[in-house]
Amino acid sequence: MEFMSAAWWSALLAIILIDLVLAGDNAIVIALAARNLPKEHQKKAIVWGTVGAIIVRSAMTLVVVWLLKIPGLMAIGGIALMWIAYKLIAEDEGDGDEHGPAATTFWGAMKTIIIADAVMGIDNVLGVAGAAQGSFDLVVIGLLISIPIVVFGSTLILKLVEKYPAIMYIGAGVLAFTAGKMVVNEKLLAPWFKGPEFAQQAAYWGFVGLTIVAILTLGYLHNRRVAQRTGGAGKA
Repeated sequence: MEFMSAAWWSALLAIILIDLVLAGDNAIVIALAARNLPKEHQKKAIVWGTVGAIIVRSAMTLVVVWLLKIPGLMAIGGIALMWIAYKLIAEDEGDGDEHGPAATTFWGAMKTIIIADAVMGIDNVLGVAGAAQGSFDLVVIGLLISIPIVVFGSTLILKLVEKYPAIMYIGAGVLAFTAGKMVVNEKLLAPWFKGPEFAQQAAYWGFVGLTIVAILTLGYLHNRRVAQRTGGAGKA
C-alpha cells in the first residue's frame, strides 16, 4: 500500500475506529489495576501502562499469522482474562489490607495491565491487521493516536472508581464479557457456538452471560467473606 495514498488514509481511519472501540476495555483494566496505588504513582502507572499495552499490541499484530496456527489459543486467552477480571475485584485475604492484590505496587499494576491487554489483544488484533493490509506503519500510527484516548479514559474511570467503588464491578463485567466472547469465538468450539441454529445462538450468548454472572457473583461473595472476616466493608 502506497504511503499517504487514499487507500492508506482509508486504512488508517479504519484502524483508528477499531482502536477507539477497543479503548474502553483497555481504559477499564488500566484504571482498575492502578486504583490502589499511591496517588503519586497512579498517573505514572496509567501512562506507562498504556505505552506498554500499545507496544504489546503492536508486537502481537506482527505475529498474527503465527498466532492463528495455535489451536485453542482464543479459548485459553478467554479463560485467562476471566481470572484477571475476577482478581481485579477480589479483595486480598492476606491481612485485611484495603489494597487489592493486583495493584499494591507500581510494577504489579504494570504487569497486570500488560498481561490483560495482551490477552484481550488476541481477540481484536485480527481486525487491526486486516485493516492495515500488511502495512505495519499504519498499525503503529493508529495505536499511537489511541494513546491519549486511553490515558484520558483511564484517568476518568479511576476518578469515578474512587468516588463510586461499585463501578469496579461494572468494569470487571466488561472484561468478563470480552473473556466470554473470546471463548465462544474459538474455532475449535464452532460446532457448539457458531452457526445459524437457535441452539447455537442460545449457547453463544448463554455462555457469555453466564461468564459475566459467575465472575461478578464469585467476586462479590468473596469480598463479603473477607469483609466479615476483617470486620470491614471490603469492596462488596
